[in-house]
Amino acid sequence: MPHRPVLAIALVAAASFLYPSLAQAVDEKAVAEHFAAVGLAKFADTLEGARALDRAIDAFLSKPEEKTLDAARKAWIAARVPYMRTEVYRFGNPVVDDWEGKVNSWPLDEGLIDYVDESYGTESDENALFTANVIANKEIMIDGKPVDASTITPDLLANRLHNAGGVDANVATGYHAIEFLLWGQDLNGTGPGAGNRPYTDYDPKACTHGHCDRRATYLKAASSLLVSDLQDIVSKWQKGGEAARVITDDPKKGVAAILTGMGSLSYGELAGERMKLGVLLHDPEEEQDCFSDNTPASHLGDALGIREAYLGTYKTLDGREMKGPSLSDLVAEEDKTLDAEMRGKLDATIAAMEKITERAKSTEAYDQMIAEGNEEGNRVVLTAIDGLVSQTKTIERVIASLSLSGISLEGSDSLDNPAAVAQ
Repeated sequence: MPHRPVLAIALVAAASFLYPSLAQAVDEKAVAEHFAAVGLAKFADTLEGARALDRAIDAFLSKPEEKTLDAARKAWIAARVPYMRTEVYRFGNPVVDDWEGKVNSWPLDEGLIDYVDESYGTESDENALFTANVIANKEIMIDGKPVDASTITPDLLANRLHNAGGVDANVATGYHAIEFLLWGQDLNGTGPGAGNRPYTDYDPKACTHGHCDRRATYLKAASSLLVSDLQDIVSKWQKGGEAARVITDDPKKGVAAILTGMGSLSYGELAGERMKLGVLLHDPEEEQDCFSDNTPASHLGDALGIREAYLGTYKTLDGREMKGPSLSDLVAEEDKTLDAEMRGKLDATIAAMEKITERAKSTEAYDQMIAEGNEEGNRVVLTAIDGLVSQTKTIERVIASLSLSGISLEGSDSLDNPAAVAQ
């Protein structure tokens, strides 16, 4: 999502923090190094999830049927679990932030990729590639020039189609492109049901909607690219890697980056862009996992990642419990009451997010919750948004307690200027 840095904090350090090794139980260096180690573990788990998804896609394409399509969809949902826990590593770390757009850009104009329902429309003033449909067309025009799309490759997706024409909605790669290819459009509005793409869209013997071979090639190219992009970021989190060094080279700046990630994800990105905007507009397109209806699980994953960043905890996919020097330890040494407040706010937000996931399992999907006139559904979502906003205020107090300066947290018009969003 575009950055909207409207919530700024300019704190002047009252004193530099010096931690004598015998006097302090934990210091900034230990916190930063542990945070980087957890980051490596999280991105490594995310890579394993993508590899499992890639294998499930191979199985589906080799034998297109309901069973294998369902398995690929389940693998996509499983792959999102570790990824969402990494998003707190994005803000405050330009290496991760620059990379993130390759794998998690949204929303997307799906007409760039494949066929769409007539209700989608045929043109857009903002996007010349609104219905380019590269799966159906072996040549497309980008910026007035013909582009050869006769062979669909990861290179074509990443370097010619993704954000083509400088349009953010031209998302050709990553989780959400794959999600669209597995589920198809969700045409149910704020009614029940997710996308329902037939497996025959990939069956060369009983092909529906045409171009089944090219659709399969696109899906495989996107899946392979996701794996390679995650391999790249895992390498950057190895000791001495670019992403890790942002955190560990200067521990004080590393701690500031951790808090920037927590606050920006909590406030501007999750509470604002991913949640409040959808409630304001009552728009089912304004949910992150809109094709699969997996949004509640993704939002919960973000909230869990924020708490893990503060507590220095993580349980890996193979069951290893990671626990080490944490922000919580640093804060508790300065102000035990503030640490307890921060922990309580994080727990309250997760409880509110769990209410959303429980409702999604028992009552209605997220796009139904944010529908106009659904007072109870709106209330459940708004309660979680309020929790995120409240915990961000405490994050600001944590920043002040550690005398960190020059931190700017992401904002969102949805929270800071909702009248502008309504226009």
